[in-house]
Amino acid sequence: MHITKDLVAASATPLVLGILAEGESYGYAILKQVNELSGGHLEWTDGLLYPLLHRLERLGHVEATWQTPAEGRRRKYYRITDQGLKELAEQRRQWAAVVDTLRGVWNAGASLRPIPAPAWGVTG
Repeated sequence: MHITKDLVAASATPLVLGILAEGESYGYAILKQVNELSGGHLEWTDGLLYPLLHRLERLGHVEATWQTPAEGRRRKYYRITDQGLKELAEQRRQWAAVVDTLRGVWNAGASLRPIPAPAWGVTG
């Protein structure tokens, strides 16, 4: 299944914030986790993730620190801030409204009637 760029972009911020709400992580691990969580449907690239992380850092939603774990490879680790947790809560509210609306449309099926467009400028 191909997921459009628009949907991938729209879901990127809440996905990253949600992952970081579970604990700090670094870029490659975030990419791998998104792939695993989506069952392989979301295959992010560095070109999507790192600009997003830098934007979230500028906005104060995440903080980054360089760390060298026991394995010896220096990595930039990201963690969510209190402001980021507030943004995640807002993102969850917004996505819940979108999902509920989509479910309503999809579950209505044939019973959903389109609203006719007004006949502006038409005289009878």
